[in-house]
Amino acid sequence: MAEIRLIRRRIQSVKSIAKITRAMEMVATSKMRRTQERGLAGRPYSEKIRQVIADLAALRQTEQALHPLLQRRIPGSTIIVHITPDRGLCGGLITSINRSAANFILGQSSKPGLICVGRKGTDFMKRTGQDIKAVFTGMGDYPRFLDTVPISKIVIDEYASGTVDAVYLSYTQFVSTMVQKPVVQPLLPVEPAAVPQSQNVDYIYEPDPATVLSELLPRFVEMEVYHAVLEAIASEQSARMVAMRSATDNAQGLVDDLTLEYNKARQESITKELLDIAGGVAALAD
Repeated sequence: MAEIRLIRRRIQSVKSIAKITRAMEMVATSKMRRTQERGLAGRPYSEKIRQVIADLAALRQTEQALHPLLQRRIPGSTIIVHITPDRGLCGGLITSINRSAANFILGQSSKPGLICVGRKGTDFMKRTGQDIKAVFTGMGDYPRFLDTVPISKIVIDEYASGTVDAVYLSYTQFVSTMVQKPVVQPLLPVEPAAVPQSQNVDYIYEPDPATVLSELLPRFVEMEVYHAVLEAIASEQSARMVAMRSATDNAQGLVDDLTLEYNKARQESITKELLDIAGGVAALAD
């Protein structure tokens, strides 16, 4: 009987866990749709602003000084903006993005500085003894543009002053609900996109192309950082939904196995009691 009670308790415990994971899956699903919409909505803006910067850079007069954010330098000091979730329970997402950033760091000639956005990435980089310059946590599920401006200001100031020679973004790019791709992409210097001849339009800029470019480049960097944060959050919610769904399915499978084991133990107990009764009757008959 003790074994039957233990199995019954395990069944109830697993059922309770399944209810929790099911609720977490439903919450992640509702958040995922909104974060996906916000992440995908920023992509056309990012592409268009790259085209405008490319056109402005092409119009820049040769006698004018190149904007600091466009200046390419010999690789030396580097900063990586490492974006990860604050919370776990999202499958292998955190491991994959931390591994991607670690592999990139190992490939650098000198130890880069890190701006960590999210607790999971911060904890990992602290454990591995990396040079953490700044930490940002508590962005929430729906961060505003102004929430990420301090991150952009740090990298813009560091690069414009010549303290660092390159800045990279490390985050998980949202591909689909089932696929989230860890990427490490360059942020600074800004690399203008190539303008196809078919899209080469003679725009008129006021007051002049150089002034517009100098105002647009910092906004572009700020938007790239904000968009990377949105992509990372959309990836996090998608991965959490899939992980919780898998956990719920596994819990249900475990309940089925435990129920079968419980029925076998109960049948065995009943059979044993019947044999004891039959043996007692036989003994009385003798």
